[in-house]
Amino acid sequence: MEPLSYFDENIPCLAACPVHTNAGAYVAAIADGLDEQAYLTARLPNPFASVCGRVCAAPCEDACRRGQIDEPIAIRALKRFVTEQFGAEAGEASRWDAVDAPAAVQRGERVAVVGGGPAGLAAAHDLRLLGYSVTIFEESTVLGGMMRLGIPEYRLDRELLDAEIASIVGLGVEVQLGTRLGRDVTLEALGADFDATFLAIGATKGRDLDIPGHDADGVFRAVEFLLNINQGFHVDIGDRVVVIGGGNVALDAARTALRAAAYDEAQGRSGPDAAPTSGADVGVRDAVDVARTAMRAGATEVLVVSLESETELPASRQELEDARDEGIRFAHRRGPARIVVENGTVKGLETVGVRSVFDADGRFAPTFDEDDRLVHGADTVILAIGQAVDLDAIEGTALEISPRHTLGVDDALATTLPGVWAGGDAAHGPRNLIDAIADGRRAAEGIHRSLSGDSETARPEGRMVELEQFHRLRDDYDDHNRVSIPMIPSERRIGLREIELGLTPEQARCEASRCLRCFANILLDPSACVLCGLCADVCPLDLISLVPAVEVGGGEGTALLLDESACIRCGLCIERCPPDALSMGVWEGVGVAIPGVSR
Repeated sequence: MEPLSYFDENIPCLAACPVHTNAGAYVAAIADGLDEQAYLTARLPNPFASVCGRVCAAPCEDACRRGQIDEPIAIRALKRFVTEQFGAEAGEASRWDAVDAPAAVQRGERVAVVGGGPAGLAAAHDLRLLGYSVTIFEESTVLGGMMRLGIPEYRLDRELLDAEIASIVGLGVEVQLGTRLGRDVTLEALGADFDATFLAIGATKGRDLDIPGHDADGVFRAVEFLLNINQGFHVDIGDRVVVIGGGNVALDAARTALRAAAYDEAQGRSGPDAAPTSGADVGVRDAVDVARTAMRAGATEVLVVSLESETELPASRQELEDARDEGIRFAHRRGPARIVVENGTVKGLETVGVRSVFDADGRFAPTFDEDDRLVHGADTVILAIGQAVDLDAIEGTALEISPRHTLGVDDALATTLPGVWAGGDAAHGPRNLIDAIADGRRAAEGIHRSLSGDSETARPEGRMVELEQFHRLRDDYDDHNRVSIPMIPSERRIGLREIELGLTPEQARCEASRCLRCFANILLDPSACVLCGLCADVCPLDLISLVPAVEVGGGEGTALLLDESACIRCGLCIERCPPDALSMGVWEGVGVAIPGVSR
């Protein structure tokens, strides 16, 4: 359903989610002890619910109305709570297939998906459910894209990722690994063999920094560093690492550098050649640093240099706190001036002070204090200043390339070449995981419409249904603070072990009970209302008012207004209404499980 209806927009967590997950509905189900229903609601619009329960950027939490009172609901952690019980990682208890009913009729058309990352896999998932034959062409030797090759293992367990990918491939998706577009297969050949092609090739090229020394031995681009580490290749980084950048990728690179030797050990490499250290340095470190180094067994000093101040930093607050807990240091408001090189090898990074990062209009326009210079010693410098899409295989085709060096697409993600769609990083540049998943689903819908001639959306139409009365009769709804996400203590973060832990049932119920249930709406039957005003009298937050209709663009008469942005859904107005003109309903629109409708 595009664009979102008023009711969908009135559920801020749903409206903020690129795949339109009705987070409020599954959070409320957890509060009511209906964990399986919660999982099915979370899984319905998102084939990577289990992955997103660990690593989603959670734009729903940024939009959560509870955040206007104190702190937003821990929506991502609550999703993990139910996926651990019923997701692909739950083994025999898994219920993911309950919302993935196979198509009754298999279609004759074939679709090629180039790229086995989140966008490509999400598109393959939806296309198989619609009955199309799908083949994924992936350049590397594994599926998962940046979920596997970019997100560190300590944030996303690989066995869980494997299980979720297997559930998609198990729908009957054909996979050809080690197949690169432009080398092993051409766009022209795909057009001849398939009825449609979806390009989801990702942004796997790191951006360079044109400063003296940028081409020295020991300078890495962050995305390439992560790709090599996560593919099992040994990267010699030495003891001291400086990361340039202030985003989540910079922090991923910094925290991965601490664990470099753990990746070697996971690949069967150990010993002095796996991760060189300096014995002379160890003697001058304090006990905490020695303990941290012994457990994480990577670089012993990691410094993140950013143009931004701590408050301006684009990285998530949680990532920043975790990095600090692990001993990573930060140099804020410093800009890279040159990489110090001796005999072709990195020895340090010279930085210059930053006066300001943004101009008066809020645009990125850093200014520097050239007299404020510092040199930071380093064996390795990692550049985390952005990523780019590798479009070498596209050059010379009829595909339009945008000024941002991405593929030009329309609203349905169709490119300028008939029969070819593009999405994810290939069309929009580097974005969040959930955006890539949404693009895959949107492209699958566009392909389906084109091949089938079906102009109707594949998603169910919204409808309003009456909700069994919910009462929030306690006045302590705002007494409970957001639950702290359980983490392994820093001193116990050994190797590649996943750091974030799941919520206990008690924690989950308590956190879910904080939800304001924005998905439930107070409904008025105008024909029954007598404008007695008793609903306004009983509202504990004074959110209901009666005003002349002319004040809200109406004609003669009186209008009954409700401020739903602050409504706590206590239901007292419904109970007090003498003619039963008020009721509570839930909008079953996009992202909401409707009985009998799988998609």
